[in-house]
Amino acid sequence: MNNKQYLPRLIDMKVTQYLSAFGSVCIEGPKWSGKTMTSQHHCNSSFFVGSPENNFSNRALAQIDPSIILEGDTPRLIDEWQEVPAIWDAVRYAVDQRGKKGQFILTGSSTPNRKGILHSGAGRIAMLRMRPMSLYESGASSGIVSLKDLLNKSIKTSLTGEVNLRLLIEHIIRGGWPGNIETEFKLAQLVPQQYVNTIINEDINRIDGRNRDLNKIRLLLRSLARNESTSATNRTLRNDIKDIDEEDIDVVTVAEYLNLFERLFLLDNQKPFSSNIRSSVRVKQSEKRHFCDPSLACALLGATPETLLADLKTLGFLFEALCVRDLKIYAEANDAKVFHYQDYNNKEIDAVVEMRDGSWGAFEIKLGANQIDAAAKNLLEIKEGIEKDPKGKPPKVLCILSGLSNAVYLRPDGVYVVPITALRD
Repeated sequence: MNNKQYLPRLIDMKVTQYLSAFGSVCIEGPKWSGKTMTSQHHCNSSFFVGSPENNFSNRALAQIDPSIILEGDTPRLIDEWQEVPAIWDAVRYAVDQRGKKGQFILTGSSTPNRKGILHSGAGRIAMLRMRPMSLYESGASSGIVSLKDLLNKSIKTSLTGEVNLRLLIEHIIRGGWPGNIETEFKLAQLVPQQYVNTIINEDINRIDGRNRDLNKIRLLLRSLARNESTSATNRTLRNDIKDIDEEDIDVVTVAEYLNLFERLFLLDNQKPFSSNIRSSVRVKQSEKRHFCDPSLACALLGATPETLLADLKTLGFLFEALCVRDLKIYAEANDAKVFHYQDYNNKEIDAVVEMRDGSWGAFEIKLGANQIDAAAKNLLEIKEGIEKDPKGKPPKVLCILSGLSNAVYLRPDGVYVVPITALRD
C-alpha cells in the first residue's frame, strides 16, 4: 500500500528480507510505535482485528473462523492478532498449505497468554521487534556517522554542529512516537503522560482479564522511572516504593507486574554481556532497567525541561536511555545486539554492541563534553584488563557517545567521540 506520508523506518529492510525468507512475519512492539503503518507500507491487503466498526464484528468473525480473515491479496496484514490468539495457528497452517513466502504480516502490541496456541510457528513465522523512532529516523540526527562504519573503524573527523541542550531535552521528553514527532512541544509532552494513563487504566487488566491494584502498578512504574538506566533488582524496586512512596508491595507482586509490563512491551532492558568476552573476569548478571522509550520515564517523573536542567544526574540517566534505545535500533539493522557490562571490580561499560562475527564495541554514554576524559580512561582500563587475560577478547572499538560534542573525532588514545545527534545505522 502506498502512503505518501509514510516515514521510512530502519526496520523496513528487515521486513522486506523476512518476507522473502518466511511465510509470515510478526512485528511486535509497544503501542503507537508505528507497527501498523510500517506493515501497511509492505502489504497489499489488511484486516484489523480490533476495529470497533459494526460492534467489533471483525473480532467476532476472527473468533468464529480465523481462516476466513486470511483471505486477501498477499502480503496480508492481520493487525493486533493477539486479541484472537487462534489466529496464530490459522496463519501457521495457511503458510504450510500454501507453501509460499511472504503471505502474512502480523502485528501485536502485547504478548497473549499462550493457552490455546498449539504451535510455536518456528520456521514459518519470523519475529521482529519494533521500537519507537530513533533520532535518525525522526530527523533529529544528521546521520553523518554510521554505526557499521564506526565498528569497522572507518569514520573520519568532521564537525557536526553545535547541540542545543534544551532541544536535546525536548527529544527525550517527546519520545520517538511517530505520531508525536511534528507536534508542538507544549502539546507533545502530554502524549506520553496519556500513554501511561491508558496502560494503567485500560491495558493492564485487559491483558488477561484480571483486576489488579492499579495504584501499586503506578507506584512500581514510578519506581522504574526513578531507577531508569540502573541495574536495580526487584527487591530494590520494592524498597524504593516503601521508602519514597510509603507503600508496601511484596517482591512476588513486583515480579508479576514486571512480567505484565514486559508483555505490553513497556520495558526494553539491557541484558548483561559476559560469556562473549571469554574472560575469567567475574561479571554481574543483572539486567539494566529501561523503558521502551525515555519519554515514559519522563511522564512518570513529571519531568520538564526546567526540572531536568536543575537535576543533571537524572538527565544523565535519561540521556543514556535515549542513546541505548537508538543503539538497539541501529545495531539490529546491522544484525548486531546491545548489552551492558558490569563486573565485580565496579567497572562498567554503558553499552556493548556485539556483531555477528563476535567482534564488539564498547560505548560510554556521557551528556557533557567535560565527562569525555574520564569516560575514555574507564574504557581504556577495562580494555587493558581484558587484554591481560589469556582468554580475554578485548573490544575492537572504544567510543564515547556524547550529547554536547560538536564533532566526530578519534582521540590520541584511540577512543572515538561521536555525538548521538550524528549517529545512524
